[in-house]
Amino acid sequence: MKPLTPVSPGTRIALGISFFVLFVAVWSAVTFGGLVQKTFLADPWTMLRSGWTLLAEQGFAYDIGMTVWRVLGGFVIAAAIAVPLGVAMGAYKPIEAFFEPFVSFSRYLPASAFIPLLILWAGIGEAQKLAVIFLGSFFSLVLMISVTVGNTRRDLVEAAYTLGVGDASLIRRVLVPGAAPEIAEQLRMVLGWAWTYVIVAELIGASSGIGHMITDSQALLATDQIIFGIIVIGVIGLASDLFFKWVNRRLYPWAQLGR
Repeated sequence: MKPLTPVSPGTRIALGISFFVLFVAVWSAVTFGGLVQKTFLADPWTMLRSGWTLLAEQGFAYDIGMTVWRVLGGFVIAAAIAVPLGVAMGAYKPIEAFFEPFVSFSRYLPASAFIPLLILWAGIGEAQKLAVIFLGSFFSLVLMISVTVGNTRRDLVEAAYTLGVGDASLIRRVLVPGAAPEIAEQLRMVLGWAWTYVIVAELIGASSGIGHMITDSQALLATDQIIFGIIVIGVIGLASDLFFKWVNRRLYPWAQLGR
């Protein structure tokens, strides 16, 4: 094992699975061994039985669907605005100077702090939840994309101008293609953040969703259901992350060299 030395795909999968096996083994030893009361931490078997009951009898699949829809909706809206704005800020310094102070200020504001205002303005419907995800994702994504585009190699820019490329063509043919692999990775990371914001939004004033189920389970001290909801979030998040990685490898194979 050497620093920065890549491992084979098979080794990576085996190591990743081994951690989950170790985690479940420790969890089982702690709970089945009676070191922690079930009121505070349910064992894996009880959690799985409760999860099956939620899916088969209590309509939890609908809650999962609603949460996924909210995450994708808020994230897509944020990305659709953040990507062109970030590219414009990275390419044109006057635009960056105009927007960057406000964007930098806004990205430090926790999206959860806006929930009372959003409920006042938009009610407790879907618009409020989409707005929370938008606020939590948009500003950081804009800055990340702006920095990526602004860090384009200057030799490529000068070569393009030497060949007679105009400003619009420079953005379309040099800046955006050069930054695209990194932007795709940034979108993948911010999608993970969106999951944290949707759960926060669903904990308050929601009648459906995974966060709503977790809130109801907390009132009943049903740690088995709470843990199942958290695991469902992790599984969906992991699946979306792996899908994003697969798409990025297909679209930008040259960016994966050395990873």
